[in-house]
Amino acid sequence: MESPFLQHIGDFFSGLRGRKLIVAAVIWSILLLVALACIFGMVSLPGERAAVTKAPATPTATLEAPQPTAIQEGLITLPTPTPRNDTQATPIYPPLPWGDFGYGIAAHAISMPDYTLDQIAYQLGFTWVKQQVRWDHFSPAPGQMDWSGYDVMVEFANERNLKVLLSVVGSPEWSRSYFDDNPEAAPPDDLTLFSNFLGEMVDRYKGKIHAIEVWNEQNLDREWDTAQGVNAASYVEMLRLSYQAIKSRDPSIIVISGALSPTGATATDPANPNRVIYMDDFVYFKQMIDAGFLNYADCVGAHHNGINMPPDVAWDEGYNNPNAKFRGPFDNPNHSWSFKSTLWGYHEMIQAAGFNKPLCVTEFGWATSEGFGGTPPGFEFADDNTLEDQTRWNIQAFQLMREWGFVHLAFLWNLDYSYKGGLGPTDPNAPYSILDLQGAARPAYGALGEMPKIP
Repeated sequence: MESPFLQHIGDFFSGLRGRKLIVAAVIWSILLLVALACIFGMVSLPGERAAVTKAPATPTATLEAPQPTAIQEGLITLPTPTPRNDTQATPIYPPLPWGDFGYGIAAHAISMPDYTLDQIAYQLGFTWVKQQVRWDHFSPAPGQMDWSGYDVMVEFANERNLKVLLSVVGSPEWSRSYFDDNPEAAPPDDLTLFSNFLGEMVDRYKGKIHAIEVWNEQNLDREWDTAQGVNAASYVEMLRLSYQAIKSRDPSIIVISGALSPTGATATDPANPNRVIYMDDFVYFKQMIDAGFLNYADCVGAHHNGINMPPDVAWDEGYNNPNAKFRGPFDNPNHSWSFKSTLWGYHEMIQAAGFNKPLCVTEFGWATSEGFGGTPPGFEFADDNTLEDQTRWNIQAFQLMREWGFVHLAFLWNLDYSYKGGLGPTDPNAPYSILDLQGAARPAYGALGEMPKIP
């Protein structure tokens, strides 16, 4: 059926002759071209608002670091973070209280808590703080516990809108009977003593603490010094009791399993070949899975301190630094040297077990002895890393963990153990610190403050 509009136009032209017809045709052609231009957006008619797409404003923040940062001095260029692509296949985890990704740092925050927590919240711009709770140091007898330092720290953190992870370690001597020639940290003989202690802690800080890590590096006898040696099944029983004690009081608290030490080897006591004094973390992790630990953790604790390799290098990629004095990762390659391989290994074992639990990396970071005038014995790899390496790799590790999608909390090790430990350059924690031995900022401090914190 012919359009009435076209029929009307045809009648109009049929009534014209000669020059009038030519003029009308020209005018009609011009009007037609203008109409088509408007339709396809090439011309805006008077009074019509042209569509303009504006780039969103970039938020800015002023961070006052104690000294010029490596970025300000042009020594470090921050990598551009990659926005998370929701169309890509990423792990889907149950809804958890902290959102997509949490930026945190471990600190000795019961010392100078106001100053320390100001640094974390306002200068670094992090949203989480990790504080270790030493049960053995503050409980001289059953029923006695000095909470005073923790009370202040927790209160000050909440005032600054910092979420709090408490990592609880070390049972008091009154709670255990085994002591050898090298007495170290150990669980209590009766594991319910520990879970009861956690229950008391939750009761005291209900609504003010947000996560609890149950023990620390339990695949080492340095942390699990018992007559039987390290034992995954015993640890999982501790975790089960702890999980029940915590959740029965405050279901919103995130229970994190104790992070293992990436060892890559197993050894027994020379005096007792049946007593394991440290165990390959992948082997121990598998034993934890077999004992059911994934039923008693909201998040799987993990550690990795990056030795002298970048965070994006797997152990079997053939990476080599010919100038490195510490040759372990290059002459004896193993997953335990690699930040990337260790975290991906845990994730893949969790998935293979049929679970969908995220990692909470409660300790990671790169050590450098540059500027300290000494190195702790056994930490010679810190001599291979420069302050620039520490800055770049710490930032890159944060970005990788966020992009991988299976890490939900990440805590840098550490802010301030360098000058609060009191041991100077021989303190094993000092080279990891982003403050120097006098408490002044190392380059990583300012760079981490400027790092975009993308959820």
